[in-house]
Amino acid sequence: MGASDVNDQMLRFELSEYKMRLEKARGAMEHAGIDLLVVTDPANMGWLTGYDGCSYYVPQCVVVTKDKDPLWFGRRMDANGCRRTAYIGEDRIKWYGDEYVQSDTLHAMSALAQIIVDEGHGSATIGVEKDSACLSARSFEVLSGSLPNARFKNADRLVNWQRLVKSPREIEYMRGAGKIVEAMYQRVGEVLRPGIKQSDVIAELTYVGTRGVDVYWGDYPACVPNLGAGADASAPHLTWTDRSIRANESIFFELAGVHKRYHCPLSRTYYLGKPSQQILDAEKAVLDGMQAGLEKAMAGNLCEDIAKAYSGMLARYGFEKTSRSGYPIGMGYPPAWGENSASFREGDKTELRA
Repeated sequence: MGASDVNDQMLRFELSEYKMRLEKARGAMEHAGIDLLVVTDPANMGWLTGYDGCSYYVPQCVVVTKDKDPLWFGRRMDANGCRRTAYIGEDRIKWYGDEYVQSDTLHAMSALAQIIVDEGHGSATIGVEKDSACLSARSFEVLSGSLPNARFKNADRLVNWQRLVKSPREIEYMRGAGKIVEAMYQRVGEVLRPGIKQSDVIAELTYVGTRGVDVYWGDYPACVPNLGAGADASAPHLTWTDRSIRANESIFFELAGVHKRYHCPLSRTYYLGKPSQQILDAEKAVLDGMQAGLEKAMAGNLCEDIAKAYSGMLARYGFEKTSRSGYPIGMGYPPAWGENSASFREGDKTELRA
C-alpha cells in the first residue's frame, strides 16, 4: 500500500486493545491445552484482529499461536479487505486462489493445513470452533485429514468468553447503537397505522437504522428485523410480508441498532386499539419482571439470579417463560448478534462483572 492508503486505514480500536485481546485468548488457549487456535467465527476474527469483511460464505479464519502475530487466511480477493481493516502485517496475510472456491476436487482447508505445517505446527494440539456457523463439516474433515500428526480439540466459545467484559470503546459503540435503535422505534411509532403494509414499515425503520444518529452511522445488523402481527406474533423469528397492519391486533418488532458491528437489540410490542385484559396483564408482568431482574443486575451476582427474579415475577401473574431471559451482545455478524457465552437462565453460575 502507498502512504496515502496507510493513512486512510482506520482501526476501530487502539493497537494496545487488540494486543490485550490477543493475550486474553492466549491465556485461554494455555488453560485449555491448545497450541494453535483456528478461529472461524467472524465476530471472533474481528475482535482479535479488526478484520471486517462480508466474506464468511467461503472458508476463512484467523490462526492464533503462542508467539507470532495472528495469521489471517482467506480468499485472495478478500486479502485487500484484511489489509484495509486488520492490524496484522503483510507477512501474516495468507490467501488461496479462486480455483478452491466451490470446487469438487480442491478445498481451501488443505491449503491452510500446508501453511500450518510450514509454520512448524503440523504436530500441534489444534483448537477448532467446531460449533461455528462458518465452519462446515467438510472444512473440518479436510483440515483434520490433512494434518494426520496433529491432535484436535473442541474450542467452542473459547474466544467468546474473553469478549464478555467490554472496554470503554466497545461500550461507546454500543451506546451509539442504542441511540440508533431508539430512533428506529421513534420512526415506527410515527408510521405504524392500520392499513400500512408491513414491508413499508420495515423500509422506514431500515432507512433510519442505516442513516444513524449524530456521529453514529448505521451498520448492517447480524439478523434482519423480525416482525409478527396477530397470530404471527406467537412465533419469535418471523420476518415481514406485504400484509397490511390491522387494528386490534398485537404487533411485535425485534430490531437492532448497529454501529461498527456493535449491536444494541431491542424488542417492542404495539397494539393499535384497545388491548384485552390478558394482554394488559402480560404487559404488567413483563415490565415488573424486567424491573425485578434489573434489581439483581449488579457485580457479584450470578446470571441465574436475574433469570430467577424475572421468571419469579412472571409466575406471580400466572405466566411462564420457558426460554432464557437474556444473553450477551456486542460485536456480531450473521446469522445472529448473540455472543454465545453466558445466558440469563437457571443453572448459569456465571458471575456478573462490571
